[in-house]
Amino acid sequence: MDQHYRAIIEAIGEDPEREGLRLTPQRAARAMEFLTQGYRMNLQEIVNDAIFATTNNEMVIVKDIELYSLCEHHLLPFIGRAHVAYLPNGKVLGLSKIPRIVDMYARRLQIQETLTQQIGNSIQEVTDAKGVAVVIEAKHLCMMMRGVEKQNSSMTTSMMLGGFAEDPRTRMEFLTLIRS
Repeated sequence: MDQHYRAIIEAIGEDPEREGLRLTPQRAARAMEFLTQGYRMNLQEIVNDAIFATTNNEMVIVKDIELYSLCEHHLLPFIGRAHVAYLPNGKVLGLSKIPRIVDMYARRLQIQETLTQQIGNSIQEVTDAKGVAVVIEAKHLCMMMRGVEKQNSSMTTSMMLGGFAEDPRTRMEFLTLIRS
């Protein structure tokens, strides 16, 4: 990957041997490996048997989970936060696992719409919940730094499964709680 970054530096007309750029190809390669580490993770390892029996059947919400991803169209960052909820069906997921699941999918080349679905489907898969809800709000540098250059725009995506899709009161409770 280092050599590819070196070629990019040369292609834009810079000297990769210039003092400030000499180590940039290696640093950029390490940064890209970190930013795409989600490809080297899997759901079973993240969950790691952190599923616990419960009698709770009320909504569980983890909100304001910061996320950083790369737009698959321009390789520019999008930055935001995810709100994830589920309705337990006899078991709950260890609290830290939800942000880890968000990170696993965010740390891939991605579009926000797919990211939202991947998180929701994974929470459903590991919890067998009566319902799952995911809302992501993000700012996309591909739209802010280039193209239409709209600095104050943001994108919101949502996915509702089970009780959140079927019961408007449950959906409204979730949406109200993530706004408070």
